[in-house]
Amino acid sequence: MKFFAGLDVSLDETAICVVGDDGVIVREGKTASDPAALAEWLSKSGVEFQRIGLEAGPLSPWLYEGLRAAGFPAICIETRRMKGATAVMAVKTDRNDARAIAQAIRVGWYTAVHVKTAESQQLRLLLTNRKTLQAAQLTLENEIRGTLKAFGLKVGPITIATFEGRVLELVKDNPRLLAMVRPMLLARESLRTQFAALHRMVLHATRTHGACQRLLTVPGVGPVVALTYATAVDIPERFPRSRDVGAHFGLTPRKYASGEIDRNGSISKAGDQMARQALFHAALSLLTRSHRWSPLKAWGVALAKRRGLKRATVAVARKLAVLLHRMWSDGTDFKWTQETPASA
Repeated sequence: MKFFAGLDVSLDETAICVVGDDGVIVREGKTASDPAALAEWLSKSGVEFQRIGLEAGPLSPWLYEGLRAAGFPAICIETRRMKGATAVMAVKTDRNDARAIAQAIRVGWYTAVHVKTAESQQLRLLLTNRKTLQAAQLTLENEIRGTLKAFGLKVGPITIATFEGRVLELVKDNPRLLAMVRPMLLARESLRTQFAALHRMVLHATRTHGACQRLLTVPGVGPVVALTYATAVDIPERFPRSRDVGAHFGLTPRKYASGEIDRNGSISKAGDQMARQALFHAALSLLTRSHRWSPLKAWGVALAKRRGLKRATVAVARKLAVLLHRMWSDGTDFKWTQETPASA
């Protein structure tokens, strides 16, 4: 008999359910959410597993790698599909979720999720930390602007470097406001310093990443976009066709076809949100800021004239996702052709 296991992971404990190939539950229980504890519990079951499933989550990469290293056939599965399977449950518990995962693993009703390499996970942490500090700095600046408006003090259009000087100039005649604003400015300056440190780390990582250097030859693609894309794809060989990358990042339209109805909707926005946003910004930069023409820009500009800039930017972002993967897989750089578009 073949055996399968489902793991419902929480922060402290993991519910486990073991079933046979006939769907009958063989063993159930709970143990600590730790690779060693899970491996020990599964070993004591005394059976040989065909597949062990756990949903993608914060602890999943750690547990997946630990179980794999211990010799267990662990599979990280996509959460949205399992959510649909468990939505009809009258009683939702960790035990029932583990049962549902075990049955889905048994019958093959799941979508496997790629677990990124340790290097990609670390670089993604660098990118998310950088983005967090950048957002915190912007939040502080907006808070300062908003509070000063109540006193008729308008910061107005200003650069990042001259923001502090402008604020101090506005409140210099009001000691009480100055005393309250200064801590905010000190916190902002600290965020700027640490953000700059992380940004330098991003630039260094881009210079030492072979794929990123190749991706940077594409117009509109900068260090942050290149590193974001590289960490999102991780291993280019996991995509048999380059055109699959656009759908993987949620840049292809939704489709609804039933009976006489067959319509396309907006993009699915599935997959990696950070990579999708990075590709969108790269496409927008290519269309609006790049002065050198290429077939890709000519196509995007022509589409923008017919369908609008936003739709054209999404379409170019999808093409960029495919193009970057093809370049990475083939080991080629971006090739420029004519300097001006044929239809100019």
